[in-house]
Amino acid sequence: MSPDPSALAAAFGEAYQRAPEGVWHAPGRLNLIGEHTDYNDGFVLPFALDLGVSVAAARRDDGMLHLRSLQAADQGITVPVKGGSLDGWAAYPAGVAWLLHEHGAGGASLLIDSDLPAGAGLSSSAALECATALALCDLYGIEMDRRELALLAQRAENEHVGMPCGIMDQSASLLATDGHALMLDCRSGLTSQVPFAPADSGLTMLVVDTRATHTLTGGEYAQRRAECEEAARLLGVPALRDVKDLAAALAALADPVLRRRVQHVVTENHRVEAVVGLLRAGAVTELGSMLTASHLSLRDQFEISWPEADVAVEEALRAGARGGRMIGGGFGGSAIVLTATERVDEVRAAITGAYAARGWTPPTIFEANPAPGAHRVS
Repeated sequence: MSPDPSALAAAFGEAYQRAPEGVWHAPGRLNLIGEHTDYNDGFVLPFALDLGVSVAAARRDDGMLHLRSLQAADQGITVPVKGGSLDGWAAYPAGVAWLLHEHGAGGASLLIDSDLPAGAGLSSSAALECATALALCDLYGIEMDRRELALLAQRAENEHVGMPCGIMDQSASLLATDGHALMLDCRSGLTSQVPFAPADSGLTMLVVDTRATHTLTGGEYAQRRAECEEAARLLGVPALRDVKDLAAALAALADPVLRRRVQHVVTENHRVEAVVGLLRAGAVTELGSMLTASHLSLRDQFEISWPEADVAVEEALRAGARGGRMIGGGFGGSAIVLTATERVDEVRAAITGAYAARGWTPPTIFEANPAPGAHRVS
């Protein structure tokens, strides 16, 4: 469940000695399939989680932005709303505020709460950006289409955090709807809602937070993006999404690393389209093999998986799960597993037991169901 808005409002009152003008919530996202396709102008299929980030906020008349988080040890950070430079968690909301200042946003006091595990690959950063964006838009009467707002939040992360992310996370947080996955064409920005209710088919989607630290500003993510851009340049296409003949593209590239990157991106786009077709046909039970194929491609072709994710998927399959894969940018974070509901306990036990046998930190395993996108809660 998302953070309690009444408790957050009370905490805001204690912190700022005044009541907030509202509380806004933005969910994290789970990407069902379509990994590292977004910045290649491809297709993704995320859905919103019922976990996320909530922001209580009120306007200030001094032109300053004051940021506090219930998850941070510091006593808050104050910066001018007209712009500046920050490191750490505060750069995400501050970057959004600085860009919205260009559209009329003024000073504000924000108190942030989250039940979304940071570093788990569930897009806590985008949730923070989107909750902040909604709050400031409402506080200052800024009318902005949600697609535009997603682009602004992405720009904040690119420019003020230094993370060259695509548009998927912010789009999922702002545009997703309850009981659906969001089919997003990352080139055109066009979206469609795809029905996704695993429970109706006797299935459960499990998220396995592997507890392996996940960070995307260390260089590996940027390196993968640069490799994809270089491959597209050598192939003479605007982006890898435009590769139509995979065999010919692979034959044209001398670098085996670039060949592997291309093979993943092209086949992953095909998997997204296949999964959308299965969901629209009501064939949810057939998704498992697509998830597992995605994991193998991310592990072997894109080379971004990590031991804890590989073990989680392998043990889940051994215990009878239908499929699973790592999610997120890679090198840490979470995996997902699709299993018959009646086998959930066996799958949990298999993964937990395998971690214990290796002396790893126990994973956190929870169920995930498509939830509503960002909204005002009070």
